[in-house]
Amino acid sequence: MDPHSRYMTIADLRARARRRTPHFAWAYLDTATGTEATLRRNRAALDAVGFVPSILHGEIAPDLSTTLLGQHHALPFGVAPVGQSGLLWPRAEQTLARSATELGVPYALSTVANATPEQVGPHTAGQGWFQLYPPRDVDIRRDMLERARSSGFRVLVLTLDVPVASRRERQVKGGLVQPPRLTPRILAQCLRTPAWSLARLRAMRTDGMPRMKTLDRYSTDAETRDPTAHVGYLLRTAPDWDYLDWIRAHWEGPLVVKGVLKPEDALRLEQHGVDAIWVSNHAGRQFDAAPASIEALPAIRAATRLPLIFDSGIESGLDILRAIALGADFCMMGRAWHYALCALGEAGPAHLAEILRRDIIANLGQLGVARATDLRGRAIPLQRPAPSTTPSPNLPA
Repeated sequence: MDPHSRYMTIADLRARARRRTPHFAWAYLDTATGTEATLRRNRAALDAVGFVPSILHGEIAPDLSTTLLGQHHALPFGVAPVGQSGLLWPRAEQTLARSATELGVPYALSTVANATPEQVGPHTAGQGWFQLYPPRDVDIRRDMLERARSSGFRVLVLTLDVPVASRRERQVKGGLVQPPRLTPRILAQCLRTPAWSLARLRAMRTDGMPRMKTLDRYSTDAETRDPTAHVGYLLRTAPDWDYLDWIRAHWEGPLVVKGVLKPEDALRLEQHGVDAIWVSNHAGRQFDAAPASIEALPAIRAATRLPLIFDSGIESGLDILRAIALGADFCMMGRAWHYALCALGEAGPAHLAEILRRDIIANLGQLGVARATDLRGRAIPLQRPAPSTTPSPNLPA
């Protein structure tokens, strides 16, 4: 069966992924923090961005390519960093890096992934992005930058919206602890998801238990009682502007700052030599009273000339067009790529990219434009739907 006849949307991939993924791993991927109001706010705010279709525009030859940070990309979206990616699907980091390279889009490796820069870098064709959670120790900081650079990562993404560990209550209730341990409860969950478990067993022959391998050489015997925290939190700090200046001075390539919601911060980041700004509320995983990222985007676009990257809540090609229309130059997704992997294995990423490509082209045709950037200034506000008592199929249940 053609997968496009069965898995036509990200929601379809999510539904299958949920059935095939142990609950503890699913809770890590698919939850937010607090009451998860920010996660729902992201969806509602995106739904409130509309366009007026046009007529008599003739045939459209769509062009989805774009240039960001001096690099040409075939599509206007890429793979955002996701911590413990390899826990969600064995060797997810390498699979996603290869897929992104084949698709002509960027892949960003997290500091707290389950694979190292040295393992993933060769799959990025020298165009990978490395996401840095800011280490406190200056020697660790230097070493991480050098490892990323020597492994072929071209862009550094400094994430600044995680100064402390968030609670992520549903994640804790799911049973995942740090480091992961095979408890009777976890084993029972694995037995109910044989495809995931068989893939995990094959990977464990060479990889062992999932762990944050980049941090192995820096880890200590220190313990934390916070079940959502891990060795990464013990090594990192809450940085200030001097810290940013240090990073700028020691990274020779493009520098992106992730986690920006205030236009004042965007303007100051431009003054400190940042090359691009990533507008994000961490998909609702850090702070439950944050505005939707799409609501923050227009003011940030007005405040800076820098390229803007957008994430948080993207569930379709139409969402990507919404973000670009309001000022984004590029979009990144984290959860969606892992839904695809967990649903369809190694075939998942390419299928997801095709879902998004077809959706973007269809919507460009309705609007009578060839490029997403032609939609700047054309977005209109739509009335938000009344709150529903029935959970959306696109949101965590």
